[in-house]
Amino acid sequence: MTMRMTPKAVVVGSVVILAAVVFVMVYWPYATRVEQPSELFRNRSTVEAAGREFYMANGCVYCHTQSIRTIDWGHGAERIAQAGDYIADRPILLGSERTGVDLSQEGGEHPDDWHLAHFVNPRYTRPNSIMPIFAWLGRENLHTLTQYIQSLGLKQSDHRMERQRYWKQEAIKAYEAGPVANVKWLADHVPPGWRNLVNPYPTSDAGLARGHKIFQDFCIGCHGPVGDGMGEAQPYLHPPPLNFTILKGREISGGILYHQIMNGITGTAMPYFKRELESEKIWDVGNYVAVNFINQSDAGGEPRGIPAAYEP
Repeated sequence: MTMRMTPKAVVVGSVVILAAVVFVMVYWPYATRVEQPSELFRNRSTVEAAGREFYMANGCVYCHTQSIRTIDWGHGAERIAQAGDYIADRPILLGSERTGVDLSQEGGEHPDDWHLAHFVNPRYTRPNSIMPIFAWLGRENLHTLTQYIQSLGLKQSDHRMERQRYWKQEAIKAYEAGPVANVKWLADHVPPGWRNLVNPYPTSDAGLARGHKIFQDFCIGCHGPVGDGMGEAQPYLHPPPLNFTILKGREISGGILYHQIMNGITGTAMPYFKRELESEKIWDVGNYVAVNFINQSDAGGEPRGIPAAYEP
């Protein structure tokens, strides 16, 4: 039996295909939609909702997703996205391009002043960023946009923001108490085991070159090219980035630098790098800072363990 492409067959076939598409793409998602909020859901405030409008109007969804999958590992990937997270969102801004970091849990990852510097010029906080500049929005609108970003994660982001606000005040008090008190405050919040730990890798030309590259890629926008805390982000940050040169003559171990680079300093613009930099890279950039800006380094000092197979 042969089937002839009669006008009737074309019409009927087209209707069947259209019906199948509508069923799969429209009806089935509607019929199986989740209406139960997740454990972290809350409604957004008026200013957060206004910030969401800025987010949509400026095409942020084209580069940033808001959906953590089981295969994701990186910034903010602490919780797999659930349908109940999005029940109040119209439209849902899941996104598909992961050109920038996923923002599902962005709220509270950084304090507000970090976001201001980042929106004014993303290269101030992320030197290799390809994100466009948004300084033209003006500070008031950037503040509104920031409040939306800080809401991402909802109840979990609220908890992180409480922590950021508390430690922000503590960090400001330490900074305003003067350099000596500030350095002591920073060091005292590093666990004792880290404070007494030396950098296990001896200083080498290759290691310093790697540290220099890492510093340029991640640190120069805040700490500046000579480590004095006068990077381009500095005018937007309070407390300002640490001036490494005030550490000269003080006992600053490689372990202190490692811990602060790895975990960041909550309440300040210093983020954590434990998901971006492997262990040796953190040691290398810490040693670069110690050698070039503090003029002292304990790299390769005692106590030492068994050298790794690759080390000379």
